[in-house]
Amino acid sequence: MVKIFSDSTCDLSKELVERYNITIIPLYVRLGDEEFLDGVNISPQELYKWSDEHGETPKTAAPGISDIEKLLSPDGDDEYVIFTISSSMSASNSNAKLAAEDLGIAERVHVIDSANLSTGIGLLVIRAAELAAEGKSAAEIVTEIEAVKDKVRASFVIDTLVYLYRGGRCSGLAAMLGTALKLHPRIAVAGGTMHPEKKYRGNSHKYVLDYVKDMEPSLKKARKERVFITHSGCDEEIVESVKKYLQDLGHFDEILETRAGSVVSSHCGPGTLGVLFIDT
Repeated sequence: MVKIFSDSTCDLSKELVERYNITIIPLYVRLGDEEFLDGVNISPQELYKWSDEHGETPKTAAPGISDIEKLLSPDGDDEYVIFTISSSMSASNSNAKLAAEDLGIAERVHVIDSANLSTGIGLLVIRAAELAAEGKSAAEIVTEIEAVKDKVRASFVIDTLVYLYRGGRCSGLAAMLGTALKLHPRIAVAGGTMHPEKKYRGNSHKYVLDYVKDMEPSLKKARKERVFITHSGCDEEIVESVKKYLQDLGHFDEILETRAGSVVSSHCGPGTLGVLFIDT
C-alpha cells in the first residue's frame, strides 16, 4: 500500500485530510518558552494574540527526526510518499529523509520537496492521494507529481505588513510606509522561495478582488479539478465574494476554502488571502 504523508504546512482541512486518507506531520510553533504542535494544540488566533502582546513573531521549527520515525513502520512493505514545505524554508524535508535512513527503509520512503507552501503543497498532496487510491505505485506517483510541481501557482495578498516586519521579511521603514499608504503586497512562491510581485491599494474588499481579477487569464487556463481559497482569517464577506467570482468563471469542478495553519499564519498575519491552483 502507498501511504501519503505531508507536513502540516499543507494547510489542508481536517475534512480533506480524512477524505483523502492523508497523514499529517505537525511542525512546531514556539511562543516564548512554550512549544506547541501546528494544527494540534495551537490556533492562529492564539498566535496573533501572543504576537501582538509581545511584539514579535513566534518561532517555528521542523518536525524532529524521531517525530517522523514514530509515524513510519520499519516492517512490512508499505511505501510512503512524504510532502514537505520548500526545503529552502525548513529542515522538514531533510529530517524526513534522515528518518527513513535511520529506520533502514529509505527505498520505501519517497520524500518530495514541494518547493512551495500552504495549499500550494495541498494541491500536490491531494493529487498524490488520488493516484494512490487508483492503485498507482509510489514511483508512478512521484513521477507525476514531479512533472506537475512547477505548474502550481501559489500567491497571497497581505493585509498587514506588521508580521512580515516582525519576522524580518521587510524593513521597519517599508512596513511603516506600506501601512501609511495602505499598500498590500502580493507575494508569490516561485523556485521554492517567496517573491513580491505587485502592490494593491484600497480597502480589503477592493484589493482582494483586484488581486483575483488580475489572475483571471491564468485561472481560465488552469486545471479544472480544483482551486483553493486559503486565508489566515478574513472577513466572511470577502471570502464569499472571491468564491462567487471563481464560481462565475464556470471553470473549476471544485472550489475549496481552507484556513492557513499557525506556521504559515505566523509569518503572513491575519487578513491574508490566496488563490492557489495548478496551471496546465
